[in-house]
Amino acid sequence: MERHFSQRDRLLTSSRPMPDFDVVAAHGSWLHLADGRRILDGSSGLICTNVGHGSTSVIARLQQQFSRAAFAGAAVVQPHTQLELMDRLCRAVGRPNDSVALVTCGTLAVEVAIALAKNIARTRSGKRRADILTSTLSYHGMSALTLGLAGNGVRRPHQEDALGLGPAFAPPYPPTHPHPHGVCDVSCADEVAKAIDSRGPENVAAILLEPVNGTTGGAYVPPDGYLRRVAEICRERDVLVIHDEVLTGLWRTGTALASHHWDGSEPDLCILSKGLGSGYTPVGAVLVAPEHAAVLRQDGAAPLPALGTMATQPLQAAACLGVLDELEAMSSTGLQQRGQQLGAGLRALTGRPGIRDVRGLGHLYAVELEPGLLWPLMEQAERHGVFFYPFTGAGEPRSEGLVVAPPLTSPAHDVEFLMTALSDAVTALEHTS
Repeated sequence: MERHFSQRDRLLTSSRPMPDFDVVAAHGSWLHLADGRRILDGSSGLICTNVGHGSTSVIARLQQQFSRAAFAGAAVVQPHTQLELMDRLCRAVGRPNDSVALVTCGTLAVEVAIALAKNIARTRSGKRRADILTSTLSYHGMSALTLGLAGNGVRRPHQEDALGLGPAFAPPYPPTHPHPHGVCDVSCADEVAKAIDSRGPENVAAILLEPVNGTTGGAYVPPDGYLRRVAEICRERDVLVIHDEVLTGLWRTGTALASHHWDGSEPDLCILSKGLGSGYTPVGAVLVAPEHAAVLRQDGAAPLPALGTMATQPLQAAACLGVLDELEAMSSTGLQQRGQQLGAGLRALTGRPGIRDVRGLGHLYAVELEPGLLWPLMEQAERHGVFFYPFTGAGEPRSEGLVVAPPLTSPAHDVEFLMTALSDAVTALEHTS
């Protein structure tokens, strides 16, 4: 018998176990709903609207480009807007001489970074196999390849669909990497060395990792010295380092790149996406250090991977330039102060009933909860006027909690509202449990 679905049910997309918001307008940090309420966007949508909603800079750039040409493939016409974006982006993140592949989304950017790393390894070092190694707490996108490689337990495909791939080493975060002293330290980088050596360095192209964990474990920050030691281990073995900064890049953690928090942690390839498009356009970028980009241009190197028809066409590039206009206009001092305000307010929740941990930096935090409290607390938070993104996935049983990541442009009074609403939601949950 034929089943009839509602219009909403026919849209095959992930959903939360609570009603969706009926948004009629969005400005700055706020979503305005059809019933007259407003909700503070406490997780920047899906941790992407770094410059908030309704940016006049982005709109102006889009209008300017639209009056010229909405589409112009870089293989056909001079990619002036894309070249401007490349230069602005590289300077903004402190990698002014990098080469850049511009694509349509974060998942594709990861796949392109993997392809480029394999090309570099085979051309430079003559490697036949060119494995990419990831951690057991990693997430790198939604394609068959990236899901198979990564360690996100909730999203991993069935074993027979994982292309024979899987994560290779434990990250420096409990509970996925129990440590004798209960706290991970720089020695946890030995897990990366063991993973490379077990495959044979001659078979490994690159290590792919998130410099700060995103939503799989919830804003775990690596121990001091860890990323630098990983870079040293990889250089010693002629293995590249790829940083997946899809979520953390472009000041989400308080610096242009999360790796900037630690000296000596610069990767060979860096992937950006969410903060670059800031929710206004799907986009991805792979930045390649000059010495490795030169290898890609050598005679005998494999062809560069195809980037797709819509690979950061002019309208996408224009939107990204508007985002960079917004980000570069922000006061770094003000951004740091609001990040410190957010962190201090959230850490004040530590020790409250139901709160297991608060961790993070900049404008990226996680509030880990006792099992069973995630959805009730999200519902209470929304009743108090703020939305948060959930995380699940670390350890067994899997941890759960809220990702707190408001737009970077949120003024101090919006940050204060967020913290008060969350505290009141925790209090309300205490009274109902």
